[in-house]
Amino acid sequence: MNIEKTTLFEQARPSRALAVMALPTVASQMVLLLYNLADTWFIGRTNNPYMVGASSLALTLYLAAVSLANVFGVGGGSLMIRLVGEKQTERARRVASYSLAAAAVSALAFSVLVGILMDPILRMLGASENTMDYARAYILTTTVAGGVPTVLAMCMPQLLRNSGYAREAGIGVGLGSLMNVALDPLFMFVLLPRGNEVLGAGLATLVSNCCSFAYFVVVYRKVKDRTVLELPRRIEKLEKSEKTSLYSVGIPAGISIFLYDLVTMFANRLVSAYGDIPLAAMGIVLKLERIPINTGLGICLGMVPLIAYNYGAGNPKRMRQIFSLARNVILGFSCICTALFWIFAPGAIGAFISDGETVAAGVTLLRGRCLSLPFMMVGYLTVNLMNAVNRGKVSFGLALVRHVVLLIPAMLLMNRLWGLTGLVWSQLAADVLNAAIAAVVLVRVSAQIMKAPGRVHPGERNME
Repeated sequence: MNIEKTTLFEQARPSRALAVMALPTVASQMVLLLYNLADTWFIGRTNNPYMVGASSLALTLYLAAVSLANVFGVGGGSLMIRLVGEKQTERARRVASYSLAAAAVSALAFSVLVGILMDPILRMLGASENTMDYARAYILTTTVAGGVPTVLAMCMPQLLRNSGYAREAGIGVGLGSLMNVALDPLFMFVLLPRGNEVLGAGLATLVSNCCSFAYFVVVYRKVKDRTVLELPRRIEKLEKSEKTSLYSVGIPAGISIFLYDLVTMFANRLVSAYGDIPLAAMGIVLKLERIPINTGLGICLGMVPLIAYNYGAGNPKRMRQIFSLARNVILGFSCICTALFWIFAPGAIGAFISDGETVAAGVTLLRGRCLSLPFMMVGYLTVNLMNAVNRGKVSFGLALVRHVVLLIPAMLLMNRLWGLTGLVWSQLAADVLNAAIAAVVLVRVSAQIMKAPGRVHPGERNME
């Protein structure tokens, strides 16, 4: 790592360091959200609820592929920057190279598996005869054909960001997303015949992800002499302790994304029982709530390398300053978004589709779900801190508690007792309990790793 990046990680004011790392990441997350919203908005212009519902179902499976990027981007990136903080540059280089190669192999295997089992998976997700063909077209392009470039285009910026190049990482993510927004109407309404709008959206996603991947290949070649990053020529051999550290953080991080998708699958499945109109409304709501979620995620992603580096360097005071700042910004923004969603719910849903029944269902869903945002962010902050300080088991435990122990049972129980109304409010009930649990965990782990100045003892890093 060059002198400028070292100064940023070690000496810059916490507010400046977090801004440099988080603002490009938040911007790229917002552009990524714009792409997701644009897909839904353009498909919504057809006023076909079946297309909107199908794209929502298919997007869930597409995002499952993204969890692979998290296994190696979060796990490898966290270990890599901790090793850089410990001045073990050659080990950090091997970890970064291994992470990219393993991500490519895993993505290829996932694409083949989805291609073979596509129809059974879609039926499990809740696809009907009205939505099956549309969902199949989207998955063939984005997940089967585009699985490898998609995963690498999401893994590479995480490693780049953890090396201090948040701006370059943000540009690459933003480039792919903006290109997708531009290509959507071209493929959907110009190049393909009417009735193939979902296929057009999938093709736009495929092309833009390939272009984003190509951009990151160029960037990696430019920064290879200033960082530990390089394009892998083989799968590096890591020490057992290195693999354990990588996967103990990466697998929980990837599973956390999968659990989020699993909950979305459950929600879509339960909502689909009330008809295709509520399912279409849920698809819109899930995109809208990504505004505060993506913002919070962007700040967390900017926070993680700063904390991980200083954890490796043994500077708990700086870790504490950065985390406190990130927490205050994220919680404040999520509260503002909650108020805006509650007030402007009709206009927000109506911007995507003009069908009155779909808008009415969407307003109910959005107002119920938005109240959980601040509580959800407490959990996200805690999980990301655990990833930064090598508490992968704790991170996974928190994700498991929120999604499997609290959220899914709450949805099933409240849906059974109060129907769609109960389903709407189940997330708030689960996230209030989860925030309380996360706060207790946060206090206990923080007391271990941040209470005293000086270098963190190596044995403490494995205390989970």
